[in-house]
Amino acid sequence: MPGPETDYLIIGAGAVGLAFADTLLDEDPNCHITIVDKHARPGGHWNDAYSFVALHQPSAFYGVNSMEFGDDTVDDHGPNKGLFPLASGAEVSAYFVRLMSRHLLPSGRVSYHPLSEYIDCEGGIARFRSILSGKESTVKIRRKLVDATFYKTSVPATHTRKFEVADGTPLAIPGQLPDLWMRGDDLPGHYIILGAGKTAMDAGVWLLEAGVDPDRITWVRPRDSWLINRTYTQPGPDFFQAMVENQIAQLNAAAEAATGDEMFEILGRDGYMLRLDPEVKPAMFHFATISEGEVDLLRRITRVVRHGRVTGIAAGRMVFASAEISVPEDALFIDCTATAVDFHAYNSHVPLFGGERITLQALHVPLVTLSAAVAAFLEANFDSDEARNALARPGPLTDTPNTYALAMLTTMMNRGAWAQNPAVSSWLAKARLDPSGPTIAGLARDGSPKLAALAPFQAAIAKGIPALQRLAVAARAEHNAA
Repeated sequence: MPGPETDYLIIGAGAVGLAFADTLLDEDPNCHITIVDKHARPGGHWNDAYSFVALHQPSAFYGVNSMEFGDDTVDDHGPNKGLFPLASGAEVSAYFVRLMSRHLLPSGRVSYHPLSEYIDCEGGIARFRSILSGKESTVKIRRKLVDATFYKTSVPATHTRKFEVADGTPLAIPGQLPDLWMRGDDLPGHYIILGAGKTAMDAGVWLLEAGVDPDRITWVRPRDSWLINRTYTQPGPDFFQAMVENQIAQLNAAAEAATGDEMFEILGRDGYMLRLDPEVKPAMFHFATISEGEVDLLRRITRVVRHGRVTGIAAGRMVFASAEISVPEDALFIDCTATAVDFHAYNSHVPLFGGERITLQALHVPLVTLSAAVAAFLEANFDSDEARNALARPGPLTDTPNTYALAMLTTMMNRGAWAQNPAVSSWLAKARLDPSGPTIAGLARDGSPKLAALAPFQAAIAKGIPALQRLAVAARAEHNAA
């Protein structure tokens, strides 16, 4: 008896896989999609994130294209005052559950297999296994296999530590912090944050807002990071001029700079990029976005350790490659060292469209859900992989300021190609996930004077693109050496 069949099998029900599925359903009304995912609910790594995690990019262009996310009420208090609110992890998870239950499954064209692990695909027959029962299932793929797990996203609850932990060491991951109240009076006398990324910043903000004295917090920061000023990433017409101003500033900074480091120093000088310590040159850039209010809050933590990555911890001490530091015996270590993505795997690019396989990667770095939606649009509306890949150059995830130029150049090349293609540009003008297309289209319909902000853009492009190409040569060498 013939087994089940599907047109596309998507590995992964995270934000990327769901954004692809959502757009593909809209653009190809005859296709059927099967989704296989290890988690019990849709949403990928959001299922594993710490409870106080928040989406640090605007929710207005996160999620999937067909379903609105977030509201238009600006925060009137707290460190995010004056900006659109940050969606909580619970809100993001609920959004994806609602998408699956109210849109994808009711379409009758989606089969969803949670708690299932993809095994392999041979001869167009894909195998996957139920994690709980061990039962194997097969499905015949009529068109393509779609890999939505290329990022190998890791969070504190799932990553493998790269340092030794002595027996009896007080250690927690961020997700355990809200449960400290259950310990009654047996609370840590000190807190040590391990890691310098956005998770560590979130943990620091949480501790401070929970009332922990900054002198009771030590922060191990192997590398300081450049941070995107959230003021310049806000959606909609009210923030349009600031968004354009930021893009022009980046192009002008590239033209002025001899290196990516210099480019970021220029952007930092003018407030487009932020840093936690004005006296320390950041060596990292992972697209973390933050408000000036959060920076002011985190600067209250002055006990900062910069001896590189920790190699071992024990009650009362921390060990580094070239140093050992004593810490309070009752200090609680907070592990924030998980790397969001595997940089080496992420930057080992393959063609996005490769015959019977689609490997979803960033096309507009770092907007991964927009990139996945564009990929689905290209799959449904173009006839050959050659034509699709010409509009879908994968962009690298940056690790340092020097490597940013390559990501920015790839994004601008893709955006330029999309703007020149009538089908893609028309779709983007209505795409919720695009931070600029619908806003520009709306302002144009209204004849808004705010469009005057675009006037200097062409001159900035003329100077900035050759400069980015120059900087990208060094960036590519740094990527290849990593």
